[in-house]
Amino acid sequence: MQIPTYEQFMYPFLDYLKDENEHTLKELYEFLPHYFNLSEEQIEELLPSGNQTVVVNRIGWARTYLKNAGLISSPKRAVFKITPEGIKLLQDSSVKEINQKVLERYPQFLEFKNRTKPSTDTDIKTDISEDSRTPLEIMNENDQILKQSLQTELLEKIMECSPQFFEQLIVKLIVAMGYGGSISDAGKAVGKSGDGGIDGIVKEDILGLDKIYLQGKRWTNPVSRPDIQAFVGSLVGFKANKGIFITTSRFTKEAIAYSESIDKSLILIDGMKLTELMFLYNVGVSNVQTFTIKRMDLDFFEEGL
Repeated sequence: MQIPTYEQFMYPFLDYLKDENEHTLKELYEFLPHYFNLSEEQIEELLPSGNQTVVVNRIGWARTYLKNAGLISSPKRAVFKITPEGIKLLQDSSVKEINQKVLERYPQFLEFKNRTKPSTDTDIKTDISEDSRTPLEIMNENDQILKQSLQTELLEKIMECSPQFFEQLIVKLIVAMGYGGSISDAGKAVGKSGDGGIDGIVKEDILGLDKIYLQGKRWTNPVSRPDIQAFVGSLVGFKANKGIFITTSRFTKEAIAYSESIDKSLILIDGMKLTELMFLYNVGVSNVQTFTIKRMDLDFFEEGL
């Protein structure tokens, strides 16, 4: 038999967790290949990039899709547990396999899919089948899926780290974006008792003619208007005009409206924007594989030139 697709891995992945106990990803990497009676050669087959086996890659995507549908949860890194929705799905006798059509029953999964769709200049939506898309369109969509999956993993990892690490992270990110020149003299994490509600300070330019004050909240709950007001109060105390409030969660509408109404330059960065910037400026991520798309050079074939 051929190596199963990531969709074929999903049902036995979920079924393995039906005892409602916590199980490690390592257990699933060991169980699933033997569930399908894969040969050692198949288990060891590498992706074209050579950086991962096909089996591990597809099990990883099965995990990603199940999690984004809310069928499994991850209490801690690389540990998984079935959710009540997952139990309910296994009890549905009409479901013999799990594919994207099944996952699309869940609003959480549809939200995940919508986030990964590349934006376009129009709002026109069609029902064109996947097979009708060009290879470049498929690559672009899959690139968005990979990016969004990585952003989710980044947020999970950040939540595992200490508050002090998070403060250092936001300073490094702002410096990586071009503020101040270098970590050594551009920014510092404050984050201690008596810091006046400020977690970091970054020079706006290499000469340090102005400073940007940072506040970071490694939260799961939304950041509300009073939290933003408290940060603005800290800016006033430092006689500062520029601030950035960064959270791993999101901002309420009231918090956003308040930030836009004040006379200070205040930028709000939520969890998805934070990880998008980390992705863009290579903070906490590294390149694994690069694809180069080439086209024919028509000038080369012009005779007599």
